[in-house]
Amino acid sequence: MPMLVPEEHPPVLRDVTGDVHRRGRRLRAGAWKVAGDLPASFRYAAQGLAYGFASQRNFRIHVVTGAVVFGLGLWLQLAVDRLAVLVLTVAAVLVLELLNTATEAVVDLAIGRQFHPLARIAKDCAAAAVLVAALSSLVIALLLLVPPLLTRLGA
Repeated sequence: MPMLVPEEHPPVLRDVTGDVHRRGRRLRAGAWKVAGDLPASFRYAAQGLAYGFASQRNFRIHVVTGAVVFGLGLWLQLAVDRLAVLVLTVAAVLVLELLNTATEAVVDLAIGRQFHPLARIAKDCAAAAVLVAALSSLVIALLLLVPPLLTRLGA
């Protein structure tokens, strides 16, 4: 039996059970179902991370930047509490980037190819949240890394 979903407003139903690809990406069959067990929940979360990494350039940039910053913190032999602050700030940026991706997907799903000023506000605010977190993370990294880096370099 085909699964019917609304396509546009007013609702028009179309069969999506045969959809295997959308915009060149493979859809997960049964994605609407609730995970039946804990391993399935982790698997879905891993798929979300993989999707974010594969499809979002900014997510990849944040991952690489975070790894470099953490590596620099280890090289500078920062105290564990300072490393923890770095990890938390990088994690906050990554989490917000994933939430931004999810927000964009949900807005696109809800309105399709139409323009709506509220959709623009939702997407812009989600992107702004990532920007605020990234800038804050940069300031925190500078505050934690620059003094020991200058000491290490003899400046």
